[in-house]
Amino acid sequence: MDASGWSVFRTWIRVLTEKMFKHLREWVFIHFFGHSRQRARLVSKDGRCNIEFGNVEAQSRFIFFVDIWTTVLDLKWRYKMTIFITTFLGSWFLFGLLWYVVAYIHKDLPEFHPSANHTPCVENINGLTSAFLFSLETQVTIGYGFRCVTEQCATAIFLLIFQSILGVIINSFMCGAILAKISRPKKRAKTITFSKNAVISKRGGKLCLLIRVANLRKSLLIGSHIYGKLLKTTVTPEGETIILDQININFVVDAGNENLFFISPLTIYHVIDHNSPFFHMAAETLLQQDFELVVFLDGTVESTSATCQVRTSYVPEEVLWGYRFAPIVSKTKEGKYRVDFHNFSKTVEVETPHCAMCLYNEKDARARMKRGYDNPNFILSEVNETDDTKM
Repeated sequence: MDASGWSVFRTWIRVLTEKMFKHLREWVFIHFFGHSRQRARLVSKDGRCNIEFGNVEAQSRFIFFVDIWTTVLDLKWRYKMTIFITTFLGSWFLFGLLWYVVAYIHKDLPEFHPSANHTPCVENINGLTSAFLFSLETQVTIGYGFRCVTEQCATAIFLLIFQSILGVIINSFMCGAILAKISRPKKRAKTITFSKNAVISKRGGKLCLLIRVANLRKSLLIGSHIYGKLLKTTVTPEGETIILDQININFVVDAGNENLFFISPLTIYHVIDHNSPFFHMAAETLLQQDFELVVFLDGTVESTSATCQVRTSYVPEEVLWGYRFAPIVSKTKEGKYRVDFHNFSKTVEVETPHCAMCLYNEKDARARMKRGYDNPNFILSEVNETDDTKM
C-alpha cells in the first residue's frame, strides 16, 4: 500500500473511531443521566398515580382494616392469593386442633385404650392428622362418610355448627373477592388507548391542542365523558406557592364532550383561546414550561354496566407544536371501514402560527382592514385652481 492509501486508511479509521465514541457518549448519557432529567409525573402514561403518603398516623392506618373489603380488592394478586390460601389452610388447621382437643378430653384417642362399648364424639379420629382431615371434610362439605359426629357430646355438635357457618362466611368472602377482582372495570380501561403525543395545530381556523383516543374493543362505552386537568406550580398574589395547582381543560369533539359515539378512534381537541392556559405559550417557549396535562375519559362498560375511568398525561416534551395526526380511517372496496393503528400516533408537520396570540392579532388586523367607517361631518368641497403668476 502506497502513502496515499495509508493516508486514506488512517482518515477512515479516525472518522470511524470518532463516530464510535460519539455513540458511546450518547448511550452513557441516556442510560445513566437521562432518567434524572426527566420531568416528574403525577400520572404515568398508563394511568397510574405517582404519589405516596408519609407520616400517616397509626389510627388512620386502622381505617384500612375497618374497610376490609376495599382493602382486599386493592391488593395485588400475589398478596390476595397468599391471603386466600392462608385463610383456608389456617381455618382447617385451627378447627383440626379443636376437634383433636374434643377427642382428647373425651378420651376417644387410641392412646387412652377406650372400651369396646365406648361411643366417641367423632368416629374414627385417631390423631391430629385424622382430626385435620375431618375438619377439611366438614368445612368444604365433602362428606366421605368415614368420619362423623355422634350424639354423644354436645360440644362436638356445637363445634360442627360453628365451623359450618364460619366456613360459609369464609367461602363467600374470599370467592366474592376473587370474582370482584377479576371483573373490575380497571381491566376494561386497558383497552382504551391514547396517542403517545399531543399536537398543536389549526383546526377550523382556530389554534387547538389535539389528542387521539381509541377503543380497541367493539363493545361501546356508554355515556362517555372526556375532560382534562392542567397541573402546574402557581404563586398566588398573597405569595403562597401552590404545587400541583389544577386548571380545568375542556376537550370536545365535533359533537361535544359527552355521550361520545366511541366506535372508532376520535380526535379530541381543546381550543386555545383567551381563556386557555396555553394562550400565552409559544412554540419557542413550550419546552421551557413546567406543567403536566392529565386527560380523563369516564364511561360505563356496556357488558357489565360498571363505571370505569381511563387517564393519561402529557408533559411539554410530549406536546408537538405545528403537527397534526395522520389519517387512520379508510373505506375498503367491500364497503367496510378500516382503522389502521400503525398510524395511530403518527404525526405530520403542518404550517402553524408559532403562538395563539399571533393568530388572534392577525385575525383582528384582517378584520380591521375589511371594515370601513363613515364620517357624517365630512363635506367634499371643490377648489378652483388659479394661476397667480403673471408675466
